Formats: sequence, C-alpha cells, structure tokens
Amino acid sequence: METFEVRTGGRTALHEITAQVEAAVERSGVREGVAVVYCPHTTAAVTINENADPTVARDFLMLVDRTVPRRDDYRHAEGNSDAHIKSILVGADRSIPVREGRLVLGAWQGVFLCEFDGPRTRRLHVKVIEG
Repeated sequence: METFEVRTGGRTALHEITAQVEAAVERSGVREGVAVVYCPHTTAAVTINENADPTVARDFLMLVDRTVPRRDDYRHAEGNSDAHIKSILVGADRSIPVREGRLVLGAWQGVFLCEFDGPRTRRLHVKVIEG
C-alpha cells in the first residue's frame, strides 16, 4: 500500500490525484487487477469524474453546497457537519480496474480528492491488488 498527501486550498475544492494514483500503480508492478483509493478523513472524499473541463468541478461543488448548506440546524459542535454529510454522500473510496499496468479510466475521467472542510493536508492510500 502506498500513501501520499495533498495540501488542499479553500474550504471546498476538488483536487485531481490521477497522476499520484497512476504512479502508485506503476510502482506496484501489477499488470492486471484493481487499484483501491481510500481517503481516511471524515470530511473529505474520493470520486471519479471529468478532468478536462474545470467547470464540471465548479458545478459539482455549487450543487453539493446548495444541497447540504454550511449552516443549518446541525447538532455537531465543531461546526463542520455539512462536510461530514458531503463526505458520506460522495464516499471515502473508489476501486479502479488496472489493465496492462494502467488505470482503466474513460477518455475524460480523472480521480479527485473532494475537500469539504479545508484547507488541510489530506492523506490518501492506494492499494493495488493483482488479479
């Protein structure tokens, strides 16, 4: 398993991590299998989406902020309940097939860390499983 860190900016943001995940796959030596990308933070998440047009990320963040507003009748004392809820909705991990030593992603897809309570330094783990 490999671990890397991402320093996020702003309270909410999407940070593309495709290159770091691809590098972990390459170093693993696995030719066929699956790469599992996991974020061990309760106010961040991992997703796969378009990486060609940055307005997709902007639109996603706009919708998620509108759907789960920062301020509401939350009970969590730290003041970041919205970030926890957003993380739950998006999810902490993604599994990506590996073929011929490379991630199997669509032409416009990338892997993203979703920051919902930044700025922070986030750790991500990549486990590449042969099979």
